[in-house]
Amino acid sequence: MSARKTDDGGIVVIGLGRFGSHLADSLTSLDHEVLAVDRSQERVQHWSERLDRVVQADASEEDVLRQLGVADFGRVVVALGASVEASVLTVLALTELGVPQIWARANSEKHAKILRSMGAHHVIFPEAETGERVAHLIVSKMLDFIEFGDDFAIAKVRVPDGMVGRPVRELAADRYGVQVIGAKLPGERFRYAEPDTVLEKESVLIVEGSNVQVQRFAALA
Repeated sequence: MSARKTDDGGIVVIGLGRFGSHLADSLTSLDHEVLAVDRSQERVQHWSERLDRVVQADASEEDVLRQLGVADFGRVVVALGASVEASVLTVLALTELGVPQIWARANSEKHAKILRSMGAHHVIFPEAETGERVAHLIVSKMLDFIEFGDDFAIAKVRVPDGMVGRPVRELAADRYGVQVIGAKLPGERFRYAEPDTVLEKESVLIVEGSNVQVQRFAALA
């Protein structure tokens, strides 16, 4: 196996439920050093063949985290979802250890507020964020959508029929309030959109703008 990236001390993922396990697996695929921790022996056994380091332990105990060497890692993700108490106690223990970056999953705004007060640097809402993203995809013609807040988004859309066979410079996308920043022609990889790039049928564009603007542009397809 190739050497893992160990910048900033690697990453710890606490909780191997649906979200945590996929996160740990994705980080490992990106060639990062990952230490996964879960109370469940069944989950630990299941993921031990796929992840480099999987440990069965109660991560809400500071002494346990210290013994595992968690303090040597630069980033820790508390992916616990079923127990608010367990996630809060785990974040508190990580804070006591002085972990530089603590990411924590929250189930509600109240839960998030408690996690922040305990020392979490970043609070995430996986279900809410996924639900909002999927909602945008269902009610529009966008192929993918990422919202960055402050009414700014990037979307993947099909090239409108009326723009097939024309170079990017002639799209006049700014008329719709969006900017074309990437293009993928059939059979090719995504690339930066050059003014002379001629769009073929079935081409895909990456555009940026406000939520409403990118949805309106996508509706042209």
